[in-house]
Amino acid sequence: MTESDFKYRLIDLNESLMKFAFRLTADRDDAKDLVQETFLKALKHSDKFINESNLKAWTFTIMKNTFINSYRHNVHQNLYRDHSDESFYINQVKSDESHDPVSSYSALEINQIIEQLKDMFRLPFKMHIYGYKYHEIADELNLNIGTVKSRIFLSRKQLMAQLK
Repeated sequence: MTESDFKYRLIDLNESLMKFAFRLTADRDDAKDLVQETFLKALKHSDKFINESNLKAWTFTIMKNTFINSYRHNVHQNLYRDHSDESFYINQVKSDESHDPVSSYSALEINQIIEQLKDMFRLPFKMHIYGYKYHEIADELNLNIGTVKSRIFLSRKQLMAQLK
């Protein structure tokens, strides 16, 4: 197979790679990044592809391994990605501690309020605080992912009401 044939066949796999990437990541932007990284790795290592083998299976393997390695790296780095509407607060710089509403409460007071939540709300909320992803919480507690999201939302609401 010539290099141009390889590239054309690789481009033809774009749609099926995108579907597979979306199943792995459950996020459109992350899926696009994963497909792009898969293409780069496939092109970089095209010399390792055996002409008579299955190109689709080969690229899917590259994608799966890339996703697993990325996931392990993120877990190792203990990265947390918040996809909620409040995610813009994460990177804001605190200017003056005296004007920061969070500073008026101690961590002890906040933890006491969290501990007062019912178990069905407290457990998913604490796991979410510790960086577990929604699907990990759902698996651990044997709940639907929608139930987990709902309980975390209601826990936040209760916490905010009690902190007012």
